[in-house]
Amino acid sequence: MTSFDELLDRAQALANRGKRTLLGIAGAPASGKTTLAWRLADALGAQAAVVGMDGFHLAQVELNRLGRADRKGAPDTFDAYGYVHLVRRLAAGEEQVYAPEFRREIEEPIAGAVPVSPNVRLVITEGNYLLLDTEPWNELRSLLDEVWFLEPDEDDRLARLVTRHRKFGRSLVEAQQRARGSDQRNADLIAPTAQRADLVIKDMELPYFAV
Repeated sequence: MTSFDELLDRAQALANRGKRTLLGIAGAPASGKTTLAWRLADALGAQAAVVGMDGFHLAQVELNRLGRADRKGAPDTFDAYGYVHLVRRLAAGEEQVYAPEFRREIEEPIAGAVPVSPNVRLVITEGNYLLLDTEPWNELRSLLDEVWFLEPDEDDRLARLVTRHRKFGRSLVEAQQRARGSDQRNADLIAPTAQRADLVIKDMELPYFAV
C-alpha cells in the first residue's frame, strides 16, 4: 500500500524540477482525488496549487437546455475544450491564471475563483477524465508530467459517494440511486483509463471529506 509520505516525496520531486510541472490525479467519483490533491498542496505550501476539472461543469441551465441534466458528470457535460486550454496555459506557466471552481452547495461552477501565480512550481489538477482517450480529453496526457489514478475499495467508494450526495441535500434513496446510476456509468467509463497512468494507488488510507 502506498503511503501518503511516499506520494508527498514524489510530488516534491516534481516541484523541484526547476520549472512549472503538472500533476494529474484521476479516478472515479468519490475515489479521494480532491482530498489527496488538497492534502498534498497543504503540505507543499506556496509551491503548489490545486485546480479541479469540476470547475468546467456546464451550468445547470445549459444542461437543462441540452437535455443532459440527468447525466451531469458525464464527459459531454463539461466544457472539455475549455479545460484543456486552461491546462495548456497552466503548463506554460507564463502568466497569472484564474481558474473556475465547482461549488457543490449550489451545484454550479464559479469563474475566476482559483488564482494560480506564475511562481507556483507544481499545479495539481484532479478530475475523472484526465486519462480518457477521446477528443479533446486525450490532449491532456501530454500536458501532464505525471498522472496518478486512485483505486479505492469499491464498497468504500460507493459509501462515500452516498455520503456526499446526502450532505448536499439528497435523501438516502436519491443518493443511492444517483451513486449506482449515472455516477456508476461514469465510473465504469473511467476504470479502464487507469492503464494510462504513471501510478495506480490502491486502497490508500486517507481521511475522506465529502467535497
